[in-house]
Amino acid sequence: MDLISTHVAADFDALASMLAAAKLYPQARLLFPGSQERNVREFLAQAPLAPVFERLRGFPLEQVTRLILVDVKRAGRIGPLKDLAARPGLDLHIYDHHPAHPKDLHGSVEVLREVGATATIMTGLLRRREIPLAPLEATVLALGIYEETGCLTYTSTRAEDLEAAAWLVAQGANLTTVSDCMRRELRAEQIALLSELVTAAERYTINGVPVVISAAALDRYVGDLAMLAGKLRDAENLDVLLLLVRMDDRVHLVARSRIEAVDAAEIAHAFGGGGHHSAASATLKDLSMDEAKARLLAWLKAHVRPRRVARDLMSAARAIADGAALGEAAQVMHRLNLVALPVVRRGEVVGVLAREVVDKALYHRLGDAPVRDYMSHEVPRIAPETPLSEVHRLMAERNLRLLPVVEDGGGLVGTVTRGDILRHLYQDMLRRPAFLEAAEPEAGQLAARNVGALLQARLPEWLHALLRTAGAVADAEGTRAYVVGGFVRDLLLGVENLDVDLVVEGDGIAFAESLVKRLGGRCAGHRTFGTAAITLPDGFKLDVASARAEYYEYPAALPTVEHSSIKMDLARRDFSINALAVCLNAGHWGRLLDFFGGQRDLKERGVRVLHPLSFVEDPTRILRAVRFATRYGFHLGRQEEHLVANALRLGLLDRVSGRRVLNELRLIFAERDPHGILQRLQLLGVLRAIHPALEEGRGADEVLRRLGEVWARQGAAALPAPAEPWRLWLLALLADRRPAEARAAVRRLQPSPRAAATMAEDAADVRRLRRALARRRSYPASAVYRLLHRTSPEVALVLAAWADREDLRAALKEYLARSVRLKPALTGRDLQALGIRPGPVYRAILDALRDARLDGRVQSRDEELALVRRRFGTHLTQHEARGLRTED
Repeated sequence: MDLISTHVAADFDALASMLAAAKLYPQARLLFPGSQERNVREFLAQAPLAPVFERLRGFPLEQVTRLILVDVKRAGRIGPLKDLAARPGLDLHIYDHHPAHPKDLHGSVEVLREVGATATIMTGLLRRREIPLAPLEATVLALGIYEETGCLTYTSTRAEDLEAAAWLVAQGANLTTVSDCMRRELRAEQIALLSELVTAAERYTINGVPVVISAAALDRYVGDLAMLAGKLRDAENLDVLLLLVRMDDRVHLVARSRIEAVDAAEIAHAFGGGGHHSAASATLKDLSMDEAKARLLAWLKAHVRPRRVARDLMSAARAIADGAALGEAAQVMHRLNLVALPVVRRGEVVGVLAREVVDKALYHRLGDAPVRDYMSHEVPRIAPETPLSEVHRLMAERNLRLLPVVEDGGGLVGTVTRGDILRHLYQDMLRRPAFLEAAEPEAGQLAARNVGALLQARLPEWLHALLRTAGAVADAEGTRAYVVGGFVRDLLLGVENLDVDLVVEGDGIAFAESLVKRLGGRCAGHRTFGTAAITLPDGFKLDVASARAEYYEYPAALPTVEHSSIKMDLARRDFSINALAVCLNAGHWGRLLDFFGGQRDLKERGVRVLHPLSFVEDPTRILRAVRFATRYGFHLGRQEEHLVANALRLGLLDRVSGRRVLNELRLIFAERDPHGILQRLQLLGVLRAIHPALEEGRGADEVLRRLGEVWARQGAAALPAPAEPWRLWLLALLADRRPAEARAAVRRLQPSPRAAATMAEDAADVRRLRRALARRRSYPASAVYRLLHRTSPEVALVLAAWADREDLRAALKEYLARSVRLKPALTGRDLQALGIRPGPVYRAILDALRDARLDGRVQSRDEELALVRRRFGTHLTQHEARGLRTED
């Protein structure tokens, strides 16, 4: 038996989620494990809902084989169903929107997303599966969303909540009913309790954070404490409010928080309850009011901390010895793009060296001078637990770009830069409720968003399990593992991408070997680069790398790499949209790292380099930038276009080997829209910069457009041999060029000698056949076949795109679609059976039969036999010849 249930004291979100789950599990029974909130009870008493909501008493729990929990994933919140959830062999499915917690239940199916309401998750599932809703059902789901999100005003509200609510309205949700249920008038006893709570409110400052605690004791039960807490918080404009109300021999705790420093869910969890970061509750048994308040204050003092400390922002540090030369410091700063360097002596921080000081010193030819002579000695050191407010003050008052973070003994453990502080200030501004009401919900989570729900929703189950296993291996190895790059970019865009690259802060090869021990398969390591290629038993491949930084010895050089942190590893990548990572470790599962604004650029649909020298260091990034921009319909920013022009003006593409350029062109020609990419490269002057012969000539744009259509229509399926996209598009670009120019362009790209020779032959064939076809007045299928059948498939496709006459295009289309593979019905054995002696005549006969088939002069085997007897009668046996004369 399937059973759908939720948490005790069910609210509208729980009710709505149960109702939706009944649509997904139509054979399941629905059970409330405890009571319901008063407004839910009143609604159920009046609303004619189809499902029957059963009670616990007398329910045959022993018959349950599958338990579906909605709006809850903590055993402590499902009352008597706790034992059922722990039963061996039970199939547990969980749908919930609450934040992750170490004590969460886990099931065979987990649909978990940190949105405003579980009803939002359930609505999305119904919508994707196209399950219809009656107006009353849509109204209940809307009630769950509106109540849980404070009518879409709470800071926990996400874009998905608004989208779900809009869809429910389209399904017939009655907003008047929603409004009536949400607008609850206070009863006399609630007004009296609210007045008492206002009077009893006490203000505390706990570790620098203002907190209001209000306590009251009643001799009767008064419901809807959560509503009273909201009204008191809003009326007094409180950031943190904690209510303690004693009723029925127990103390009820209600927590509300608007700030990051105080997590309402953590408070409630500490006392056996649960909820969200901003709203949570718990019930305390066997405690007096004084004991409950004392324990609450003790917990707050132990766990509430200033919002952020230096440890939260600091990065792994690169330092330099005070005896090193300024020239060496300049090399380190330039290759790692650092604005300042901590200076150490025997492991202890003794100063900070600024980049502008180094540059000026080198200008004055002081490159051999020791760092200690020019470092700043008076730069303050901060501890890992230094509040960020103090960090802000120090940087602002002293105009500092970097602060070293040191341990008690003076040893360097990290640095906080001005950029780190600016990012924090911006994120803090976005998290303020007033700002969030006018901004998109995700905007405040640019660097710390959790995409665990996306991983589960958008990945195949086997890949989701693989990444979970990788995180478990990283935990066992005592390191951090991340999935990075294009995989994360496409995850956020909703584009399927199974090209998995993992980065490990530590020994990537050792991690890969441990992962293979867990999963099976093969591992090929490359010690020089700290990378490994894994092939799993089912053939799936993934790459593992140690986190590393890289630098370029000179413009357009291949990079030199060295081990580093995940932040430095992301910093070496080409574009912000590719400099994204998701942590796979269990404690940080799904945490998105975005140090360079990749999410913002995905939202604004732009391709942006990480620093102004990006195209100087690696000019092939120009080709990649245009490829990504065209693939996703993004734009290149004005700065990027300027940087491209500057790199081309300096002739930097000329310094890149032809093979590297050809590799990028191969990737471009394998894209869905190579023509669009070539158009943008043409406008930027990139094709000419690679080689003048690649620049599109007059009419080439139309040919390339038609080539895209021909390739999409025909592909490789209609050809006798697969066409190679890079050869196809390159041939189209060079088809109008003189042979010497075409050969020079091919030599620039440095393909293999065999590929270069083939390209030359194909170019000559295109030129020859274009002339031959242009001279013809008509295009019988047999004539087209005789011209083209010995050429490469690339030549045939380019000619089909080049054709400017309608009859010629139709003939070439027919050739590609049918003629290539058309064969006569008769074979050599049939000719031998006719008594024709084997020899060159066989080829002549089969060619004649093929031509007749192509031109529609014969349609069947019998007609082919008749043709052979008529045209090749002299080669038949005497018996066949007599038969032929008799027929004539």
